[in-house]
Amino acid sequence: MKDNRKKLWEPSADWIKNAEATRFIEFVNKEYGQILRGGKDLYKWSVEKIPDFWEAMWKFSGIIASKPYDKVVEDLSVFPGTKWFPGARLNFAENLLKYKDDQLAFVFQGETRVTKQMTYAELNKTVARLAKSLKELGVKVGDRVVSYIPNLVDTAIAMLASTAIGATWASCGAELQPNAVIDRFGQIEPKVLFTVDGYFYRDREFNIIENAKTVVDAIPSIEKIIVVSYISQGKPDISSIPNAVHWDDFISKDKDPVLEFEQLPFDHPLYVMFSSGTTGAPKCLVQGAGGVLINHLKELILSTDCKRSDVINYITAPSWMMV
Repeated sequence: MKDNRKKLWEPSADWIKNAEATRFIEFVNKEYGQILRGGKDLYKWSVEKIPDFWEAMWKFSGIIASKPYDKVVEDLSVFPGTKWFPGARLNFAENLLKYKDDQLAFVFQGETRVTKQMTYAELNKTVARLAKSLKELGVKVGDRVVSYIPNLVDTAIAMLASTAIGATWASCGAELQPNAVIDRFGQIEPKVLFTVDGYFYRDREFNIIENAKTVVDAIPSIEKIIVVSYISQGKPDISSIPNAVHWDDFISKDKDPVLEFEQLPFDHPLYVMFSSGTTGAPKCLVQGAGGVLINHLKELILSTDCKRSDVINYITAPSWMMV
């Protein structure tokens, strides 16, 4: 049968030559004595030599670790349950914050008037200030820190600060109703909640202060609530939420805090995600720090051909895991 489909795009020879996947293939050929000639060869090698592929990805992407791994994987025949990169000690946030220069890290455009930009240097300092405040609050390795907030720069900062000190992160978008948030966060007993005064949708403002109060009242483990001002021109009234504090009042005023990244095992719980809840209560899905890190690097480098000079446009809410 004749294929009448029209080819919409084909990479040029220069594009292929300079692609990250091409560089990775050249790296594998040199380091592992292969003769891979393209994507099909790389895929075949990756599924036939699984430990070698993931070791190559670790080395090629430059993962930062304070202690090297003893081996790549313990036993591939054990699934689920096998251990990847046992012995390694690393921190997820440290790898994301390895750049500290004046290149833009975030360009945020809200639905209405709110815009924000932040460089890597500014991001590092802000994360360090927030991490210091969380540690002073008593947040420690393994504590759960959650957010009920839109997809803001502040959301990413809160995640990075939490994971930098070894806390486990979970999030729900501000558009979720309180019962849906309680169904999720209530299972993991969070210590700290980041929330917001409201969000914009279709040129309308939605205040969620009372929704946040409902969530806090239903989850007794929450000891502190940090509120981001997004729809308000000044500081919104948060007096109805017990133990609540404004972001600007909570974050450390230290201009040059030292950010010490907690060094943790490869499989340390990084995120708790949740199933949709369409067939019952949402189920918790725990994602390990090293697995998320190396898989994101694989996708961004090999599948997306992402370079540091590129900009990725992400339009989504923190309730969803986008791939």
